Amino acid sequence: MIYFYIIILFIIGQRFMELYIANKNEQWMRERGGFEVGNEHYKLFIILHISFFVFLLIEVNSLLFVDEMSFNMYFFIIFLIAQIVRVWCIVSLGRFWNTKIIVMPKVILIKKGPYKYVKHPNYVIVFIELFVIPAMFGAYKTALFFPILHLLLLAIRIPREDRALGRKIQ
Repeated sequence: MIYFYIIILFIIGQRFMELYIANKNEQWMRERGGFEVGNEHYKLFIILHISFFVFLLIEVNSLLFVDEMSFNMYFFIIFLIAQIVRVWCIVSLGRFWNTKIIVMPKVILIKKGPYKYVKHPNYVIVFIELFVIPAMFGAYKTALFFPILHLLLLAIRIPREDRALGRKIQ
């Protein structure tokens, strides 16, 4: 049980650190002419991620009540690999990494690191995390529900981001 809370606190701490980095990067980009586009759906991502932790805590605690919580080492390994790729995404974009869609005029699209192979690797990582984090602890309702919500939001986000970054939409 204690490992559940340690992992969850680690993830929450990681998310706050990412928001700090994103805010610093946003400030840096705005100082150089960057501007935000397509922000009307951003609050839905915030709601999704907060709700994810709430539902995860509720489901895991209900599993503890009936003594059915488990820990799956295979999902934990996938989670660790996802964290490495998450850091790779952030480092690859450097000052241009952000949680919002910030456009920098006259800046070419970065295509290094995982972005060399996949158009939106960070969204793939988030999808994986929304499944493996709850699955790690046997919270399969949360593991099934939140990746689907994430995909629905990405159906809004990705076309807007692609248009803003000048990518051809297929």
